[in-house]
Amino acid sequence: MKEYVIEKEELFKWCSIPVDQLENHPDSKVKLTIKDTRQEAMRLAGNMMADEVIKNNAAGKPTSWVLPSGPADQFDTFIDRVNKERISLKNLTIFHMDYVLDYNSRVYPLGNYYESAHGRMLYRFYNKIDPELNVPESQRIWPRIEDLDEMDRMIEAIGGVDTVWAGVGYKGLVAFCESPHDSYQRITLEDYENMKTRIVELNYDTTIATSQRSFGGCYDRAPFQAVTIGFKSMLSAKRCVAMICTGEWKQTVLRVLMFSEPTLEYPVTLFPKHVPEVIILADRFTATHPMSKGEIVLSAENTEKH
Repeated sequence: MKEYVIEKEELFKWCSIPVDQLENHPDSKVKLTIKDTRQEAMRLAGNMMADEVIKNNAAGKPTSWVLPSGPADQFDTFIDRVNKERISLKNLTIFHMDYVLDYNSRVYPLGNYYESAHGRMLYRFYNKIDPELNVPESQRIWPRIEDLDEMDRMIEAIGGVDTVWAGVGYKGLVAFCESPHDSYQRITLEDYENMKTRIVELNYDTTIATSQRSFGGCYDRAPFQAVTIGFKSMLSAKRCVAMICTGEWKQTVLRVLMFSEPTLEYPVTLFPKHVPEVIILADRFTATHPMSKGEIVLSAENTEKH
């Protein structure tokens, strides 16, 4: 069976839709919420996190998430509400998406807050929560290179997670589940849907994005490998909340997620096929595509001059 490929004409059509027509668009496969600023969108994400735990606690139900270590803006709102409202996280289980490895496929030390997602999450998340309310350490689950099947087994045992909180990459990656790029491996959509937790080499576009965002374009400093949850476990979720608030880098992938059929070119498009509720939280700038304006600005420099 021939798999779906995005046609250029389709992509241009999606990118040309005015931002004011995106929310509640009849052809959208997901629910889109646009806020004026990134700060507002990420506050909403943090409030949604808190509200989900409150609701499940009141019903006597556990809560389970797949959670990234970034973006992290939403954590401040969530942590503030947990501490002020005394929201117990004792029945919350967090499956952490991924973390980068060094050149020898080894885990970075905790004190290295950039490369160590474990250390980063202790610093910006767990250590800021009142110990009386905090997630038990036994319920903070990371992929383990010593037992790559462990996290998948745990998620399968609980019948899937409640919510995947997803950052989304330029080419539609979630966690480090990137678009397959090896021309000598024939990866099918079905293969990808059943992908387990694994060690991966990172794609060039991820290296470029990371080097631009964090290291002034010095790609030698960007991570080389990672261990990542696979799509099999993520597609078990009842809900996926995609936080897309990174401006120019994400203006196209936002629209691809809204309108495309599942395609390995943009792995995030697998979610609407399998997950009952998919929500995008975006700021207005990220939701506004330059091709929707009728005039293409050649560069930010031109904008500043004129």
